[in-house]
Amino acid sequence: MAETPTTPTLENLPKVDADFKSELEKFKTESMKPTETQEKIVLPSAEDVAAEKTQQALLKGVEGFNTNNLKPTETQLKVVLPDNEVIQTEKTQQNLLEGIESFDSKKLKHTTTEEKNPLPTKEVIDQEKSV
Repeated sequence: MAETPTTPTLENLPKVDADFKSELEKFKTESMKPTETQEKIVLPSAEDVAAEKTQQALLKGVEGFNTNNLKPTETQLKVVLPDNEVIQTEKTQQNLLEGIESFDSKKLKHTTTEEKNPLPTKEVIDQEKSV
């Protein structure tokens, strides 16, 4: 059986200091500054709620999925070997790389560079200018 709340009697009410009581009685609400309420918690839109319900339904569907209904299968691994052309191409590339890596620059002959098209001297340039 639920207990009904009772109204306390005047003697049972908490006692308020007389100074405080007089301040409350003199208070005028007109002296308060007007203010606007700003909502800090923004509620989700109808689209957000619908998207969340859809996502929850999908998760429940995944969680409740019965794997016993699946058909048994066997995975077959197929090994595809490269043909002769691919093998020969790879061998040629490997041989080329080995030749480059094992190249000995000490076997090269020393050469001197000869200038075949020399630039004209200052005298020649001055002579051409005067002509």
